[in-house]
Amino acid sequence: MTISMGIRASSLAVTMLAGWFAFPPAATAVNAVKSAQVAKSLSDAKVLAYQLREDADEMESYTHSNTTWQSHADAINRIKEDVNAMGRLITKLQADRDGAEHWQQTAIDRVIPLAKEMASNTTAAIDHLNKYPQRVNTAAYQNYLEAIADSADNLAVTITNFVDYGKAKQHLERMTTKLELPASSR
Repeated sequence: MTISMGIRASSLAVTMLAGWFAFPPAATAVNAVKSAQVAKSLSDAKVLAYQLREDADEMESYTHSNTTWQSHADAINRIKEDVNAMGRLITKLQADRDGAEHWQQTAIDRVIPLAKEMASNTTAAIDHLNKYPQRVNTAAYQNYLEAIADSADNLAVTITNFVDYGKAKQHLERMTTKLELPASSR
């Protein structure tokens, strides 16, 4: 092998190595953007979940009073709008799932069935109210309202726990960097 061939081979190896090292940061940067988008969507879902819980708790309180079916209809429409907004957020979360951090993927996977349950309970209450508007004091209807309130609470608590975890994890990572701790401490 001549010296010029050795230099060309070495420069080719350096170029290949440089390429291999260049791609992971680019991929990491894309994942960081996706992760930030998912974190924002989860925070938005947290706010919406609390709104859902408030609306569901208010509607469930109607079972303890002599509220008109029109009031029930207004309340269930607010909940339906909240559920639809949550559905749009979950669709966005699912689209961003692959670029999310592992804990965010777990959050998305756990939130989806809770949101589906919430939607199902809301649909059942709407169907009952549409068929029997004068029967808002029946046990079946009150069970629907209780199920809505329970699923709204489960959804809010689950999302809040994951958002809080994400904030704590981010804080820990900042502190690890600030203290210049080795990567194994992370």
